[in-house]
Amino acid sequence: MLESQLELQAQIHGQWNRFKEHMPHIAAAYAELPGTAYADGVISAKMKRLMAMTAATIHGCRACILYQADEALRLGASVEEILECIGVAVSLGGTMAEGQATRLVGFLEEKGLLGPLDASQ
Repeated sequence: MLESQLELQAQIHGQWNRFKEHMPHIAAAYAELPGTAYADGVISAKMKRLMAMTAATIHGCRACILYQADEALRLGASVEEILECIGVAVSLGGTMAEGQATRLVGFLEEKGLLGPLDASQ
């Protein structure tokens, strides 16, 4: 993959922080919603992050895909769960989601979480 997903994630994070510095009132108003929406409830926070990652993959939001995948991993999601979500995204989103799925595969590879398949599989 030509574009480093970890570098892209860091760039997006830095740019979002710059926006927050310039527009703190907007950032503060926005900050409450995700904290509430992604909190554990009937559906676990991990599952909510996996759902959001799947939706982001379908819609092609680069920042959302990487952020939600990272949050899902932080909350204990397995590589297998992420790969299954990619399958759901491709099923719903077709070739548009397929193109974004490669971003998630690259992200997992860069984090050292996804290696080559065993030749015996």
